Amino acid sequence: NPELNPLSKDSQLIFSSIKSTDSGEFYCTSENKLGKKTSKYVSVNVEYAPKSSSVSVDPPGEIVEGSSVTLICDSDVSGDATYTWYKEGIILYQGSDNWLHFIFVNSEDRGIYYCKSENEYGHITSEPLFFDVLCK
Repeated sequence: NPELNPLSKDSQLIFSSIKSTDSGEFYCTSENKLGKKTSKYVSVNVEYAPKSSSVSVDPPGEIVEGSSVTLICDSDVSGDATYTWYKEGIILYQGSDNWLHFIFVNSEDRGIYYCKSENEYGHITSEPLFFDVLCK
């Protein structure tokens, strides 16, 4: 693409400290007096250990007994992740879903919740969230 500036004029492209933002498609061109040749694209996907994790409530605001509520584990994680949900330190769920859904929330659901996001490169645990349930 003529509008793009080359990342390097050398025969190799070296990332001294690769970051997730370096992910993308790359190609190279070579040129001499006989002509110009462009390579096929190579896709690079930089994966990393989870970087952040927090728990949010949907819908936001006060949680009233009998309502439907979802806790969401918001994580910056690459690749396939496993999520573990805890209430008061006890595992409630472990799997690929980053949410925990309450169809009819009740006072017994009140407590401290947190989640752990994990992939093959590491894991991170969210700060705890106090989940308060108001009686009708």
